[in-house]
Amino acid sequence: MAPLIVLIIVTGLARLAGLLHATDWLDSWPHAARLGLAAMFTLTASAHFLQPRRDALIAMIPPRLPNPAALVTLTGVLELAGAIGLLIPWAAPLAAVCLALMLLFLFPANIRAARESGGIKTMPLPLRGLVQVVFIAACVLAAF
Repeated sequence: MAPLIVLIIVTGLARLAGLLHATDWLDSWPHAARLGLAAMFTLTASAHFLQPRRDALIAMIPPRLPNPAALVTLTGVLELAGAIGLLIPWAAPLAAVCLALMLLFLFPANIRAARESGGIKTMPLPLRGLVQVVFIAACVLAAF
């Protein structure tokens, strides 16, 4: 739930700053969403490197995939790269699309974890699916 809260609060504050003319760049929902997503993905990436979340993420990897620890590290690096990309104007649309695709491809691990009681479980699967849709929608918005 923390990533969703970070996304909502940072996006909202960024948009408010734009409305108050603190900066013209933030006078747009896509730009505010980029900041919110960058904060969110920085938070979620930290779980890929810090215990005890790292072990829980490793447990979510399907057994048919090789080297779960390396895959968790790779996805953490990709989340950080995406967060940085969202803050670079010319790279932001591509970063947003890549992050949306990553969310789609990684969602089966969340389903597996919910069904098998392994890994990080912060909410029931139907709610997790809805939150995933919000994250992907924010990425689509940030791509513009």
